[in-house]
Amino acid sequence: MSNLEADPDEVVCDEDSLRGIPAPAPATATAPNPEPIDLLEPRDVPLGGPRAMEVRRTLPQRARSLIGAWCFVDHYGPDLVARTHGMVVPPHPHTGLQTVSWLFAGEIEHRDSTGAHAMVRPGELNLMTAGRGIQHSEVSTTETTVLHGAQLWVALPDSDRHTAPFFEHYAPTPLRHEGATVHVFLGSLLGEVSPATTFSPLVGAQFDIPANTGVRVPVEPGFEHGILIDSGMLRADGHYIPVGNLGYLSPGRESLLLEAGAEPVRAILIGGAPLGESIVMWWNFIGRSHEEIVAYRTQWQAEMFGDTPPDRLANDPSGTPPGRFGRVVGYEGAALPAPALPNVRLRPRD
Repeated sequence: MSNLEADPDEVVCDEDSLRGIPAPAPATATAPNPEPIDLLEPRDVPLGGPRAMEVRRTLPQRARSLIGAWCFVDHYGPDLVARTHGMVVPPHPHTGLQTVSWLFAGEIEHRDSTGAHAMVRPGELNLMTAGRGIQHSEVSTTETTVLHGAQLWVALPDSDRHTAPFFEHYAPTPLRHEGATVHVFLGSLLGEVSPATTFSPLVGAQFDIPANTGVRVPVEPGFEHGILIDSGMLRADGHYIPVGNLGYLSPGRESLLLEAGAEPVRAILIGGAPLGESIVMWWNFIGRSHEEIVAYRTQWQAEMFGDTPPDRLANDPSGTPPGRFGRVVGYEGAALPAPALPNVRLRPRD
């Protein structure tokens, strides 16, 4: 999925947190870990115009840019396609990241410039590694009546961010853990290991927890974690995370106690070792400097729209020759032009 904002901002959302939320009935004893959880509230972002489907973005924002190497979290739906017109995202570029597509309902057709053509379906992972450069399109299918899911990005470490692009699909087998159903789609958790490629220590999993149920989940102590609540109200280590919020948990925990109240909970757990690198993220590009981002935008506009003199492409600091983004075959329509760059230098995110 693209960031379709016409004027992408480096600083998003505010730092206020939701407090004083009525407590659901506890299912088990409160976790002994007293450390607070930072609540990252969503902001609404339209995907491409006033009639477009809206997404709720919780990462990045002013309070936090990264959770491990996870750098972007969009959450959308359930949307009635007849009203919102579904998802129609034209071919657009990415660099230096992986896109993680995960659906709860509906179906999305994916095409990219590696030649991959796949469907995104509920409970199945579509993982696209952009590496040095790729473009892709995403369109909800005509059979889709309700669209509901999440789109996440993972920043590639400096040593791997110029790798050749590729695409992977994986349908994890659901496992049962203390009454909960868990889909481990990235990394490893609860003895389940996803075969999908990662370039830094990561985990990604969906949890479905019945009402009035608590589950204890062993986790890597060196990981920081985030919990995105799709439905219900969850208490994590004794702290409430409201629906739509992303709760941040610092490293040092050996386990998480996840408790559902009077309603079932569906949540996505993400986590990883702190990336330990500064990145520059603007629109759909991740680089390491302002100059790199300018070069990526220049090359995208040149390849797709021919509006940049070829000699300017020689200033690309990554050294990749023209033809970085390839072509999407099978999409009927024009590619997405890049928005104008801001009149200030882009700043790194830590």
